[in-house]
Amino acid sequence: MKKLLFVLFLLFVPVSVEAASSYAVVDAETGRVLMGEAENERYPIASLTKMWTALVAIEEGHLEDMVTVSKRAVYSEGSSIYLEEGQQIPLEELLYGLMLRSGNDAATAIAEHVGGSVEGFVKLMNDKAVLHGLSGTVFTNPSGLHHEEHLATAADTARMLQIAMKNETFRKIASTVIYKGSKTTWQNKHKLLSQNVGAVAGKTGYTKVAGRTLATYFERGDKAFVVVTINESNDWETHKFIADAIDQRYESYTLVEKGEYLIPNATITIEKPITLLLTAQERGHIEHMLIAQRDYKRAIWHVKLNNDILFSTRVSIKEDKG
Repeated sequence: MKKLLFVLFLLFVPVSVEAASSYAVVDAETGRVLMGEAENERYPIASLTKMWTALVAIEEGHLEDMVTVSKRAVYSEGSSIYLEEGQQIPLEELLYGLMLRSGNDAATAIAEHVGGSVEGFVKLMNDKAVLHGLSGTVFTNPSGLHHEEHLATAADTARMLQIAMKNETFRKIASTVIYKGSKTTWQNKHKLLSQNVGAVAGKTGYTKVAGRTLATYFERGDKAFVVVTINESNDWETHKFIADAIDQRYESYTLVEKGEYLIPNATITIEKPITLLLTAQERGHIEHMLIAQRDYKRAIWHVKLNNDILFSTRVSIKEDKG
């Protein structure tokens, strides 16, 4: 009985109760929400915005570019890495200042250089959000400064980090604890990265309206997941608490091994094992579905749980003409 009560406590009381607060945990492989509260409600996310700013800049810009800092960037409101007007600095270094020190001046300089203007860059941010299905997200600036329309859900925000961490350059920057630049040394504000709790990467945030916001990418053994809290004052302890709960409840299951599989009249090839985070109970309800075109040129393997599609991947298919 004691063990059952302890598990229920972990599952249903993961964060402190605050007004207009939310949290979400997503599987780092699939983006599936594993736990959450008000995870689909739209709130200000403050500087967690910069995770998306960084990804867009990495994908649309060139790290070796020299960025000329504008007056607008220098006088950006909020946190700063103390850029100077006319200063030239590599885009890559600005990205470290953006992610580790949350520089709003870095965000503006990056946006102007990569997008041609702050407004042009924000359009890139929103276009990429739509492309990745972040339907609860709207950006109005690259830094996360408060604007009544600049909102996202906790689930979308967790997926931002989940998606971005698939980019090796982003992963390198976001997981750096100490960065030595051309003229300065920066320490990552995300202090869980310096603790032995499985935190690999993440981003901090704060505005008076949003409260404290925090995103953390955890790797616990073979389990990888993202935790996001919005307006959670005790966020450091909360993230560790939630990570422990996920670690206890979920296991990493390889549902389909890499290799070739025979189906009627064809052979399909799985290039990468299908591995998901599941509870023991969920594992017993997993179903597989393969959808193939009649000409055997394309096929998609779906993994379903209670009629919901958890994961989909394209697979190679070859018709058996023998």
